Amino acid sequence: MNKGLKITVNILVLLLIAGFGYYMISTVMSDEKTIPAAADDLESGFVSPYKKTGSFDAASDIICFYIYEEKIYAVLADRVSIFDLSGSHLNDFGIETGVRDIAADDTGVYLLYPAGIDVYTLAGEAGGGWRSCSDNADYCALTTSREYVFVTDATHKHITQYNKEGGLIRFIRSPEGFIIPSYTFDIININDTIYCANSGRHRIESYTLDGRFISSFGKSGAQAGAFAGCCNPVYLAQSPDGHILTSEKGNPRISCYSRDGKFRTILFDSHALGGGTSAYEMHVSGKKIYIASKRTISVYTFDPALSAGSCAGCTAVCPLRK
Repeated sequence: MNKGLKITVNILVLLLIAGFGYYMISTVMSDEKTIPAAADDLESGFVSPYKKTGSFDAASDIICFYIYEEKIYAVLADRVSIFDLSGSHLNDFGIETGVRDIAADDTGVYLLYPAGIDVYTLAGEAGGGWRSCSDNADYCALTTSREYVFVTDATHKHITQYNKEGGLIRFIRSPEGFIIPSYTFDIININDTIYCANSGRHRIESYTLDGRFISSFGKSGAQAGAFAGCCNPVYLAQSPDGHILTSEKGNPRISCYSRDGKFRTILFDSHALGGGTSAYEMHVSGKKIYIASKRTISVYTFDPALSAGSCAGCTAVCPLRK
């Protein structure tokens, strides 16, 4: 082999090795990598205990949404669209772009931005708001109680608690330390107990309204009742009887846990949700689960007949049982 050809071959080999190395590293580091389902799940013939009973579309992709007083508030790029629970469009109101999360209660609609909160009336009239109290804040999610607003901050790795006028109450820090790799830092309020995802640790933590740590639950793994990947769960939601619903990315699925952290059942696997690698945001109203994907909200209703075939005792622990 002449010298020129040998050099060319060596260069090609090096390029192939470098390309393969880049592929392996990018696959490992990707936040959206697909996590294989556990063998038991693949062999179980999983059937979701919920039947799709309807769907409706917004004008564009849904960034986030919330259900309050039988109305759905869906955040689009530059507006909030309001629907009734059957999907009929009721109203729109314009907003600034860049919303991260939304919550609503009897005091209004709260829109979270990376460094502040805007407040609107339930009818969509501007009602004030405030900017973040911390330099370089990077807010992810929010929830409200009667008197307070709780916001997760990815930069400072803590929960910021405000009163409803925007006054700083305290910073709440995890005794285990929050690890938040990719803005998966959701937070909800269930009967004045705050639940927050510590997604880098594959755990959910609970706190009192005065910021006192109560407990945590969760473990790493691809099996049912565990959280896989670099940063799960992504979304949290509550059911009428106080169960906690979790939504995961990678191998997307929605599961149900009791408030004390006991795993109940998987409600939707990747196939039932429509596949992909992104987590699906969900909220519950009555006996229905509303799940967003791109510009569509799909409505699912609990079906005891399907439940009986999907898991032992599932009907008895239905997360929508009042």
